[in-house]
Amino acid sequence: MNPFAERLLAWFEAHGRRGLPWQINRTPYRVWVSEIMLQQTQAATVVPYFTRFMAAFPAVEDLAAAELDRVLGHWSGLGYYARARNLHAAARTVVRDCGGEFPATVEGLMTLPGVGRSTAGAIMALAHGLRAPILDGNAKRVLARYEAVEGWPGRAAVQRSLWEHAERYTPHEKVADYTQAIMDLGATLCTRTRPRCGECPLIANCKARIGGLQAMLPTPRPRRERPQREVRMLLITNADREVLLERRPPNGIWGGLYSLPELAAEDDPRRWCHRHLGVDVREHTAGRSLKHGFSHFDLMIHPLEIQLDAAANALMDRGGWLWYNPTQEPRVGVAAPIAVLLKRQDLSNGPRYSREAK
Repeated sequence: MNPFAERLLAWFEAHGRRGLPWQINRTPYRVWVSEIMLQQTQAATVVPYFTRFMAAFPAVEDLAAAELDRVLGHWSGLGYYARARNLHAAARTVVRDCGGEFPATVEGLMTLPGVGRSTAGAIMALAHGLRAPILDGNAKRVLARYEAVEGWPGRAAVQRSLWEHAERYTPHEKVADYTQAIMDLGATLCTRTRPRCGECPLIANCKARIGGLQAMLPTPRPRRERPQREVRMLLITNADREVLLERRPPNGIWGGLYSLPELAAEDDPRRWCHRHLGVDVREHTAGRSLKHGFSHFDLMIHPLEIQLDAAANALMDRGGWLWYNPTQEPRVGVAAPIAVLLKRQDLSNGPRYSREAK
């Protein structure tokens, strides 16, 4: 075994994280769900989501049989909702094409929606104990610093270099422990800011530490101006204090989630309500704006609050509309900033259910 792996495993034996819910009863399904949830999300955030998700969908067959709305409902708040859509699609592929058994190779796993090389490697290593390198965000940071790999890891040449290091250092023994160890080291000691180098088992040979480069590696994404976008949304409540939501298109921002109706720049809220709800609205109130940051741009949401006194008799005759009670646990996926807007409303007297709009 190479010295890098030996030192890392010795540290893991004494200081590694234990008792995380996905470390119990490691099956390909449980490892896969946890790895998808852990992408760009910290373990402390994932733990309650994973626990609830496993209770709702204990096996891949349960996930495949569920409606996407229910899956997105259990994902609400985790963000990056394409992960949930891919998870659902992949579960259906496993059940339909693989008899409920996950592919037994990295290449086979990578044919599933949303499964890349690192996720596939983690499933092979953690669930089966088979040697397969990983390069998640934590491992990437450890290796970039240990080998002083310069350049943004999103660039192909830098990515290839990091994979070469991952391949070289991954041992042939204790693969599951090693895989967990390199992720744990990045999550607890070799952190993005203020790494605790004095406690690191790799300090003696870490090129970034020797050269004083820890704060500069991995090289951050090149800075660019973040575009700003604005949108008006209608926060419509009916006499029962329910809020009208509409399902977003399956692709794009918040794909498949429920959101407040958007109002085109040239449209008027009164005309919109008359056209779609069959009611006249005398006035609307501008609510407090909300700024929400995405990975590539910032969105400023300007809510227009409308209270309907009369019944909405002519609501859209197509599907995908919902009168929603924000005081109850969501049974559909709701975009995070929309959930914030809903919580601002005084809806404590609402009914104890949500119902499809008719």
